[in-house]
Amino acid sequence: MKIAMLSTGEEVLHGDIVDTNAAWLSSYLYEHGFAMVKRATVGDQLSALTEELLMLSFNNDVVIVNGGLGPTTDDLSSAAAAQAADCKLVLFKEWLQRMEAMYSQRGSKMPESNLKQAMLPESAQIIDNPVGTACGFKMLINDAVFYFTPGVPKEFKVMVEQQILPDLQRDWPNNTAFQCSRLYTFGLSESAISDKLDSLKLPAGYELGYRSYLPFIEVKLFGPQDALEERVRVMQLIYKLLEANVVSVDEPMLEHLGHLLVEKGLTLATAEQCSFGYLTSWLQSDEQISRQSGHSWILSTRDSEAIDHSNPLAATFALAGATREKCATDIALVTGRMEENRFTIALSAHGGEWGMVLEFNRPYGRKEAVKIISAAAADLLRRYLERKPMFGDYFSLKKTKEMFLPSSVVK
Repeated sequence: MKIAMLSTGEEVLHGDIVDTNAAWLSSYLYEHGFAMVKRATVGDQLSALTEELLMLSFNNDVVIVNGGLGPTTDDLSSAAAAQAADCKLVLFKEWLQRMEAMYSQRGSKMPESNLKQAMLPESAQIIDNPVGTACGFKMLINDAVFYFTPGVPKEFKVMVEQQILPDLQRDWPNNTAFQCSRLYTFGLSESAISDKLDSLKLPAGYELGYRSYLPFIEVKLFGPQDALEERVRVMQLIYKLLEANVVSVDEPMLEHLGHLLVEKGLTLATAEQCSFGYLTSWLQSDEQISRQSGHSWILSTRDSEAIDHSNPLAATFALAGATREKCATDIALVTGRMEENRFTIALSAHGGEWGMVLEFNRPYGRKEAVKIISAAAADLLRRYLERKPMFGDYFSLKKTKEMFLPSSVVK
């Protein structure tokens, strides 16, 4: 079975908006046993759209078309579908009445332009849209089944989940549904992960995938949904190979940190210099971390001039201890001052203080640098909460010094 998706619209084609619908659909269908073989994008020209519909009809069993069902002149999916199927556009009175009722419930009259949304190819079958005025429709073009859907993500997803997927499952009942398990890693390169996993022999029906986005690399294992025990065993093998750099499993790092803080009943304060507030903002974007957080300090360059930086790690330790004491939290997480390409991070908690001096292995822009610094600091927190070895090794960073000060020597 071959499934393709066609996204329409100049704003998608030229990158004015990100095509989140395509990414979502690809993942959603795959997990339900329907892998897409092609994704295409076309603009708002009738001839180009009609030509693309015909080409897709010759090479696929199912095509899902997204966008172009609105009331404006650049919404051309219905007209192109009629041309490609060599049929007429006709008024579907049931959908016209549905739209008129929608506007009546809002206390207004339906604009004349919405009439266009009830003009569909005569061979089409309506696909209901419970949350908008653009109905979807299903039809044959040559021997391929086409589903035409609105571009609004909320409307599109409801249509796929409630109508299109059940339709596919009825027509192709023997497809195997897949489940995706994820390992989130920090501090490894893609090539290093590949080297570690290349020797792993996966059972039949399993695939590995990777998603890289600074500062993390996500390792994805796709396997049959009904083989949970086997998939867990395979995940355990992958985890052992990458364990030193795995920051969370099946949930992003922030969610994992939030769960750990709540589970252990610990509170957190932060103080920042070289991360410029990004660390605090990022951490507190998670609701659970936010609830466990005390005060946060962001020190400007002028503020940090009052601190003795002759020993950068000692200065960061002092800031961590002061932050924990003044904010009256269980844990304080701190980033020190950046000097050239070198920075410090430290954590103060029950049991003592831990700190590192790290150096970038190559130049980064400020936005990239603060993400890596913040991830390294968050990893120090994770290691403390998980009771793992506190000092990690990272591909993009060189560790020049590490130090632990037990609480017995911390004043």
